[in-house]
Amino acid sequence: GAGYLGRNIAKAYLEFDANVIIIDNSSNDFNSVSEFLKGSTGKVTFYQCDISQEAEIKVTLEKIIAEHGLIHVLHNNAASKSKNVRDFFDSTESFNMDVWREIMAVNLDAMFIMARIVGSHMIQNKIAGSIIQMSSIYGILGPDARIYEGSEYLGGNINTPAVYSASKAGVVGLTKHLATTWAEHGIRVNTIVPGGIESGQNATFIEKYSHRVPMKRMGKPEEIASVSVFLASQASSYITGQEIIVDGGLSAW
Repeated sequence: GAGYLGRNIAKAYLEFDANVIIIDNSSNDFNSVSEFLKGSTGKVTFYQCDISQEAEIKVTLEKIIAEHGLIHVLHNNAASKSKNVRDFFDSTESFNMDVWREIMAVNLDAMFIMARIVGSHMIQNKIAGSIIQMSSIYGILGPDARIYEGSEYLGGNINTPAVYSASKAGVVGLTKHLATTWAEHGIRVNTIVPGGIESGQNATFIEKYSHRVPMKRMGKPEEIASVSVFLASQASSYITGQEIIVDGGLSAW
């Protein structure tokens, strides 16, 4: 929630006067996020939680419910690049299975645990809520290796590893399962599928990626945040089990 995309999504919710709870593994960014959100009309509260640990999730959500009341919207946004980001960008042929499991624990397992606990809370309290999950264009498409030639991010060469694609494809499947399972309770579950968002990649990557997109550019975080607000609101009351693709037309080509 305190990350680059998460803070922009939180800002969009706050603009509609929501009571926003931000969960993040590290509290280091909470001050900068507070500064970023300054002037918003809604209320924001921060909780530190390692969502790869089921026990921590349970304790944190129980505390949130006790202190803030009913949960109406869950936005499952977290994703991991592992403790060592260079391990995340390792090749398929030498990718370490411990790193695979570390990433899956956040990208997919934690999404299920969060949704299971919050979904149960919604059912018990008869809340027709909205659960929004974050996938990726690489959860529905294979990566184009050509855009990574000469591309850099976070101080080194990059790619889209298999674990990222597999975890994000899993989010789509999980969404459809939860949507059909909980529809009778009025709970809607949808996935946002963002294309590439400009967030510090080098000029080579931005140029090559943009060339693959009909709109000729990468996305902006606020373009994801606006879709989040739509899915959280009653404007999307008859939408569930869907992947909302926000990619500038990349997947249409």
